Amino acid sequence: MAEDSDLEKTEPASSRRIEQAREKGQVARSRELATFTVLMAAGVGLMVMGPQLMDSLIGLMRAGLVLGRADAFDPLLMLARLHQQSLSMLIVFLPFILLMVVAALFAPLALSGWLFSFQALQPDFGRINPIKGIGRLFSVNSLVELAKALAKSAVIGGVAYWVIMHHKEAMFSLVSEPLNQSIAHLGNLLGTAFLSITGSMILIVAVDVPFQLWQHASKLKMTKEEVRQEYKEMEGSPEVKAQIRRMQREMARRRMMAEVPKADVIVTNPTHYAVALRYQDRSMGAPIVIAKGSALLAARIRELGEEHHVPILEAPPLARALYSHAELGEEIPSALYTAVAEVLAYVYQLRSYEAGQGTAPLPPKNLPVPPDLDPGEVA
Repeated sequence: MAEDSDLEKTEPASSRRIEQAREKGQVARSRELATFTVLMAAGVGLMVMGPQLMDSLIGLMRAGLVLGRADAFDPLLMLARLHQQSLSMLIVFLPFILLMVVAALFAPLALSGWLFSFQALQPDFGRINPIKGIGRLFSVNSLVELAKALAKSAVIGGVAYWVIMHHKEAMFSLVSEPLNQSIAHLGNLLGTAFLSITGSMILIVAVDVPFQLWQHASKLKMTKEEVRQEYKEMEGSPEVKAQIRRMQREMARRRMMAEVPKADVIVTNPTHYAVALRYQDRSMGAPIVIAKGSALLAARIRELGEEHHVPILEAPPLARALYSHAELGEEIPSALYTAVAEVLAYVYQLRSYEAGQGTAPLPPKNLPVPPDLDPGEVA
């Protein structure tokens, strides 16, 4: 049962999955929104630009019907005249065409943003597979498209019927009006009817856009196994990351052990902890911890100290406090300054004795370690 659950697409798409889909040209699209936007732009454009377009077309028609004798009998002149008239008509309709282009581009941008993908242009021969085609005919998506088509027909047909009945008297009165007045009146009626019928499509758009967004999100859903696999690809395999962490710890340990021979003194517990300290009065404000460890690592620190003749002092409370409260590579806590100062004084006296000066010093006892810094004896 757990394996079946892992194979079910129950998880929302990750940002990486969505980005990969966009690169392939897979985004939410609503044909109803595009159709509605273009038709509404056309209706508004005709109402705003209609009088100017009509005057320009009448002027072009009058100019085109005025022919000289040479034009009528010379095909080349007629072709040149046709070319000039066509170019003039294109210039007249250019603002309207640009409005349509902007509307056609705005609808997809409003839903899914700007997208240009070469992968979407590559041929996909799976789309012409007849078996898959039959499957698409009887899919849930086809049923939804059929329902949308029926709803669209019902809404548009109902609004068209209402518009016709509402303006029935006005349309019948056109025959009794003067020609110029009836043409202008007819234009207003057609524009109003067009916008009313097209505006009714907003109901279809209000349903289609959320459905397309939901359907697109459903297609991109992931299984639990896909989520885990993607996490591994992005963050790295846990086994690999654990191996990297082990290697990093080993490298850090080697660097730390390489510093032990440079220590001034090694403070021990004597067996549980070992902390190596170093102090240079000209460059350091306080002694720093250059190595520390417990158990086997503490034993290795002591061995290196003995090999390089680093003084080793058994001071359990101080060793425990340094191990617990002093960070590697940082200065010791100020509360331990006095105790460490006594240790360093002992080390300097020991060096003088080994150099043939003075008497052998006694190891310091009862170092002043604050009780709150000593975690206590290790069992």
